[in-house]
Amino acid sequence: MSSLLKEELERVLFRPEEQRLVEFIEIEEPAPGRHFFCVGVSKKLGVQLCIVGCNKTKVAKPAKTETKSSQTKRSSFQDSYKKNEIWALEDLSLIDGRDPDVDDPCFILHFDKVRSVTAINCSAKYALVRALVKLSDKHSKVALNVENMDWAYVRPTSFYSNRGDCAVLSQICFYAFNLVCLSMCPVPLD
Repeated sequence: MSSLLKEELERVLFRPEEQRLVEFIEIEEPAPGRHFFCVGVSKKLGVQLCIVGCNKTKVAKPAKTETKSSQTKRSSFQDSYKKNEIWALEDLSLIDGRDPDVDDPCFILHFDKVRSVTAINCSAKYALVRALVKLSDKHSKVALNVENMDWAYVRPTSFYSNRGDCAVLSQICFYAFNLVCLSMCPVPLD
């Protein structure tokens, strides 16, 4: 589902502007409809971050024809996408995860103004931050400032390279297995 959505967002919003959609997550916004935080890259504009709103619009129904194939019911609604807010990656001075010890999908982006963003889950939040850090390392001269995030999720160790959440989960399992093995070892009481 998300790959189809990514293709549609890229086709409708990003390709016409000669951009490539690198990462997107669904976010919660007070306005009605679905909202996405998107990261696009282009040769002209560099890395851009944007909030995209998705609204359902009613499509005019075609004239009825009396054939067997026309008896299928089709949806008369179509998604329409619009970029509501746009920033350049260079304008992002800080990503604040608020509290690294709590599973909180909310994070704060510091541009000229502070923008609070709530992802649909923590996994989406860390996926976006990983993508932003990677793009900042590649396209920006200044390192992206990230605070109050669990660095094991943001920058996996070199042993695990950049394999994302699966690598972090296997690293945690490896540590847990080591702890279990150590707890089963007999301790001399001398």
